[in-house]
Amino acid sequence: MGALKTLFKQTFIYGIATVLPRMLSFLLVPLYTTEGVLSSVAEYGKVSVIFSYFVLFNVLLAYGMETAFFRFFNKEQNKDAVLGTSTISLVLSSLGFFLIALFFQDQIAGLIDIDVKYIVLVIWILLLDALVVIPFAWLRATERPMRYAVIKIANVIINLGLNIFFLLGLKRLASEDSLFDVIYVPDFEVSYIFIANLIASAMTLLVMFSFYVKVKYRFDKIIWKKMVTYAFPVLIAGIAFSINETFDRILLKELLPADVAENQIGMYSACYKIAVFMTLFATAYRLGIEPFFFSHAKSRNPQRNYAKILEFFVAFGSVIMLTVIVFVDILKPFIVRSESYWEAMWVVPIILIANFCLGIYHNLSVWYKITDRTKFGALISIVGALITLVINILFIKTFSYKASAVATLCAYATMMVLSYYFGKKYYPIPYNLKKILGYLGLSIGLSLLSFYQFRTNYIIGITMLVVFLGFVFVMEKSQVNLLLKKQE
Repeated sequence: MGALKTLFKQTFIYGIATVLPRMLSFLLVPLYTTEGVLSSVAEYGKVSVIFSYFVLFNVLLAYGMETAFFRFFNKEQNKDAVLGTSTISLVLSSLGFFLIALFFQDQIAGLIDIDVKYIVLVIWILLLDALVVIPFAWLRATERPMRYAVIKIANVIINLGLNIFFLLGLKRLASEDSLFDVIYVPDFEVSYIFIANLIASAMTLLVMFSFYVKVKYRFDKIIWKKMVTYAFPVLIAGIAFSINETFDRILLKELLPADVAENQIGMYSACYKIAVFMTLFATAYRLGIEPFFFSHAKSRNPQRNYAKILEFFVAFGSVIMLTVIVFVDILKPFIVRSESYWEAMWVVPIILIANFCLGIYHNLSVWYKITDRTKFGALISIVGALITLVINILFIKTFSYKASAVATLCAYATMMVLSYYFGKKYYPIPYNLKKILGYLGLSIGLSLLSFYQFRTNYIIGITMLVVFLGFVFVMEKSQVNLLLKKQE
């Protein structure tokens, strides 16, 4: 249980560091969806499409080296060689991308139908973000969660503050002071969003720059080949994941009529953000368990801890999902401010369940990461991406963003099942399926019933939530007592 308590402590700190950056996009939704900030719902749709490309290119520029770094930093005796090799590799590849992308900026803009002025800003942001991948991974691998958290939080504060200044304050100041009138550019809101992001990323790299001064620049070809071989399936899995996560916005733009596409994307993207509570929980948990998985892989009976970790995740996740769905219409006006976006609220339970399945998949994925069978992760993610693409392509024209939401759920649920199936074969872990499926089935059933049959009926909704909390307490009572005894 001591190892589990260490995990929960680190997960809490990483959770704060991860929740707040993810909360940035969540906190910005009320700003972007407030009447008069952006000119229309379609403008928010435009921003959402560009951020979809961000996700894809962030994966490409990291090319699985973060996960490879964790694996080999714990596996190899010469940690300096692993650190130096991965750092040199990421720096050279990032600079190469930057130069090529700048040279072909006009062609890229034409290919993806995005204004070139946004493309230039995106290229700079991608470079800066890529250059902090290994420094942040090093902080996690050396168990420095507090420094990691402080830097991540500072990035959020800067980005959020600049967004508020550019989108709200600057316009007001320009109307009152001629000095700010020179700075303010009308109808420049989308550019301001990316300028804020660029400044925040630059400040983060500046703070992390001491890492580049201290690192020993030794490039080991043998280690690099091992890392790239290990990382390549992770890259493929990452690309597939980015397709599952954000490619639906791109497909909506391509497959829907031009006069409605960005409006539909804007509504869908805004309501999608309401499911951020599950995303934040799952991401924080993943950041906490990934170093734990590797560092405890050679400990005595690690499978027992891995099984218990999943039980806790499913229990907490079920409570979060049901709570959000019961109170979703109370939360809604605080997150998505304008009623112009609320038409897409139908997708919220579907996306919450989908992200829950994704979180379970990340917990299950321990087996292929610590047994160096990352190719299975790639294959499973490819299956998920194919499901996403097929359902979207076949049904977007008929069902619009509803098809995208269902596609996301089908993809993540399939990935979860496949990971469990292959994990049972190659690295058996004694999961308590009866308890896990009990939590899943009851929480999903109550969530769907609450939203689609008893929405805004808080007497029934709260009763469902209390019943489920009682069920969890009864199931976990012995574990809670055991943890309390360990504290004494």
